[in-house]
Amino acid sequence: MEFFRIKKDIPFMHHALVFNVISALTFVAAVFFLLHRGLNYSVEFTGGTVMELKYQQPANLERIRHTLETIGYEQPEATGFGTAHDVMLRLPVVKNVSAKDASALVYDALCKAENGTMKQIDSVTAKGEHVVKRACSDNAGAELVSLQKVEFVGPQVGDELAQNGLNALVMVVIGVMIYLAVRFEWKFAVAAIIANLHDVVIILGFFAFFHWEFSLTVLAGILAVLGYSVNESVVIFDRIRENFRKQRKASVQEVIDNAITSTISRTIITHGCTQMMVLSMLFLGGPTLHYFAMALTIGICFGIYSSVFVAAAVAMWLGVKREDLIKPVKEKEETDGAVV
Repeated sequence: MEFFRIKKDIPFMHHALVFNVISALTFVAAVFFLLHRGLNYSVEFTGGTVMELKYQQPANLERIRHTLETIGYEQPEATGFGTAHDVMLRLPVVKNVSAKDASALVYDALCKAENGTMKQIDSVTAKGEHVVKRACSDNAGAELVSLQKVEFVGPQVGDELAQNGLNALVMVVIGVMIYLAVRFEWKFAVAAIIANLHDVVIILGFFAFFHWEFSLTVLAGILAVLGYSVNESVVIFDRIRENFRKQRKASVQEVIDNAITSTISRTIITHGCTQMMVLSMLFLGGPTLHYFAMALTIGICFGIYSSVFVAAAVAMWLGVKREDLIKPVKEKEETDGAVV
């Protein structure tokens, strides 16, 4: 499908060097912020306490965050999930406070913020075990805030998640290189990986510069961007291979320019539709999806840029040529008879 068709090829590769310099400077800046400021890892990576609460009335997330800040938590994460009454807290480790004491301290503070009183409820389980449960109730006995679930994430678990996330990233990169090398040629594989790493590092650079929280959902968004960026590169590479067959007399630069120009309409349609859905998550999805959508937004924008001005340009700098993708046709020798 095409909304429009550009009749004259745009000389993208004529300006490739300028855009590659811009990409290199952006890449270096992202690496600098990663090394200088680092990533703001979430509880899943650093360890801490995860609590699920259920409020009788719709939860006021701003008041919850303010209450947590008053008891010593800096930039606490309080997000809604399920319904407006359900709240999930991700709290980092606080010095001199154990994980068990942290959950009790937080629950007490949130109960007081709702003008409730803490009561102990004794119960016996089906196995005959005696359990003491704490509940936050009002003067009439109605439960204001109930503690649904508490999980403790230790530093060892956080290190394991970080290592698993890095392993997933490496496996995706290796898989992409093998796929492109088999389907096209090793020069295209190298060009695509450089472009993909360019996108990933720049996304991480944004998160380091603005000190946004880096969580498992953000990591999932980065892996999605990798696949999305590869898809755009494959479309352009496939058109380049097709043009090498059709445009026998055209130069490599002209072939690449035509391939990019002829796919612009497709790029606008696919990326535009995807970006509309991602922006809806960014502005309407709430805090839970905010940074996930932010990673996708940055990745989609730079994915388009890198597919054109990084992947295609690097393939050109590596010296890709018609013979790399199309086997030369052997000319048949015609003989009229024996020569004496």
